[in-house]
Amino acid sequence: MIQQRQYMLDTNMASYIIKGTHPNVSSRLTQVPMDQLLISAVTEGELIYGLERKPNATALRRLVESFLQIVTVLPWDSVVARVYGTVRANLETQGTPMGNLDTMIGAHSLAVGAVVVTHDKAFRHIFGLQLEDWTV
Repeated sequence: MIQQRQYMLDTNMASYIIKGTHPNVSSRLTQVPMDQLLISAVTEGELIYGLERKPNATALRRLVESFLQIVTVLPWDSVVARVYGTVRANLETQGTPMGNLDTMIGAHSLAVGAVVVTHDKAFRHIFGLQLEDWTV
């Protein structure tokens, strides 16, 4: 059986989907079955952090909670932590360090063999990471 391609959304891409603010992203989303979409627990944490900073944003809270119910959230585990350690060390050796949360999301995607869906060019520095930008 052929394994389906999986797509790990970075936090900004998840936000575009939740808010429906980018037509290209919305169009591309209609072409991908929901069971192929993933987010890292790191992204879930970032989304919840954003909500906590806006306690009166009840409509946004409903949208985020609905999104979290339909997307697969992958847990951070020891396998991912080991990939992260290697990726972060490599980035620092190359002189191209990234923000820790983006590095964690990139490493998580690399560990599970998913394509990172992002508009952030910094992810290009992670060797072997597959990338797609749904905003173009």
